[in-house]
Amino acid sequence: MTDPIADMLTRIRNATNARHQRVDVPGSKLKIEIARTLQKEGYVQGFKVFESAENNQNASTTIRIFLKYGPRGERVISGISRVSRPGQRIYFRRDNVPTVLAGLGSNILTTSRGVMTGREAKEAGVGGEVLCNVW
Repeated sequence: MTDPIADMLTRIRNATNARHQRVDVPGSKLKIEIARTLQKEGYVQGFKVFESAENNQNASTTIRIFLKYGPRGERVISGISRVSRPGQRIYFRRDNVPTVLAGLGSNILTTSRGVMTGREAKEAGVGGEVLCNVW
């Protein structure tokens, strides 16, 4: 696996399409911040971080993301895509941060002030690397 963020987004996309209630993702600090942003924007119900220590040397972290659906079972996340990849990084300045579906979706950026949405980045006056788009 060369792109762990794309792996996380693919797991969320596949679990949403299959109407699963939750999905487990190998954890990292950046992935936890992405899950926190998805929860804050209302795309997922919540998440939990599990630490499992095997022989106290290989401590691994797992993030369990609880997916969210509408009252009649419709998906809240209808699409999620990776923008900036390891082979091609995509950066935007503070005044050029794009919108997703004319403001109906969100993009998640990593900035000098942490992981935030495109709206928050515009308000804070910072730019950064666009990790993904969610709609």
